[in-house]
Amino acid sequence: MRRFRRLVLSGVLGLAVVGTTPRVAWAQKAVVVVRHAERVDESEDSPLSPAGLQRAQTLARMLGRIGITRIFVTQFQRTQQTAAPLAAALKLTPVVMSANTPQPVVERIRRENPNDVVLIVGHSNTVPAILKQFGHPELVEIPTDEFDSLFVLVPKAQGPPTVLRLRY
Repeated sequence: MRRFRRLVLSGVLGLAVVGTTPRVAWAQKAVVVVRHAERVDESEDSPLSPAGLQRAQTLARMLGRIGITRIFVTQFQRTQQTAAPLAAALKLTPVVMSANTPQPVVERIRRENPNDVVLIVGHSNTVPAILKQFGHPELVEIPTDEFDSLFVLVPKAQGPPTVLRLRY
């Protein structure tokens, strides 16, 4: 009985703290940013390779239950194919953004998706730019042969966001 009371008290205190924590109108719960999966060749609009299609399935399994409500991809089929299994599982239609200008998509996410979990599938040169636009102060480099980095960006009320770099 004593353990039960402590558990209830902890829960009530936790809710009180959460209820009094100031909310930041522009901050998302989290933004997940990945580079597209492996592609068949180096042509401008190359589709995914069999390994890339497999990685896209892995991404869908990893992110399928974290509460993603919006997916952004570029105009290139490799980003769209990377997001496709997750989008299908979540019944979401990805929003196509320009691969050349990350600033408008960041502004759009801040404006249209406050307090959401959002996935952005970009490229080796756009992922670092997107992270920077969200306030990540560190330089991020993605080698041309690296396809397994997954960045989880969690905005803070003040200062730069927390960014975790994971592998999938």
